[in-house]
Amino acid sequence: MWFECKVRFDKMMENGLVKKVTEPYMVDALSFTEAEARIIQELTPFISGEFSVAAVKKTKISEIFWDDSADKWYLVKPAFITIDEKTAVEKRSVSQILVAGSDFKGAYDNFLEGMKGTMADYDIVSIQETPLMDVFKANLSGPVGNNSNDSNK
Repeated sequence: MWFECKVRFDKMMENGLVKKVTEPYMVDALSFTEAEARIIQELTPFISGEFSVAAVKKTKISEIFWDDSADKWYLVKPAFITIDEKTAVEKRSVSQILVAGSDFKGAYDNFLEGMKGTMADYDIVSIQETPLMDVFKANLSGPVGNNSNDSNK
C-alpha cells in the first residue's frame, strides 16, 4: 500500500532565510505505523534539526512507473473500458497511477511505455503534476546490517 506522508521541518530557503515548510512524500508500507516509521528512517539523514510527521494518509495509487532520471511526479488517471457481457454496456473504471517524469511530455511517454503490452482498452482522463518531493519503495532487504544469509552465525 502507498501512503502519503507530510513532513514538517525548518528549511533554508534560497534567500538564506529559514522557513517552516510541510512537504509531501510517498512510502510503501503495510500500515500507518510502518509508514510513519519508514518516512522518519528515510528522511533522518537528509534533514538537519528536528522534524515531525504532520500527516499520514492512505492513497489510491494502483501502480507506479519509475524513471530514475526524472525529478517530478505526475498522477495519471486512466479509465479502463470493459464491456458487461450480460448487458453489453460499456463500463469505465478509473485508476490512479503515479508516473515519474522530467516534464509533462516525459510523464506521458513514461506512462505509455509502462502500459505497453496491456490488453485492456483505456482512455487517459487526466495527467497532473503532484507536489510530491520523493517516493520511497519498500525496503525488501530489511534493516541495514541484518543479513539473514550470514553463514557465520
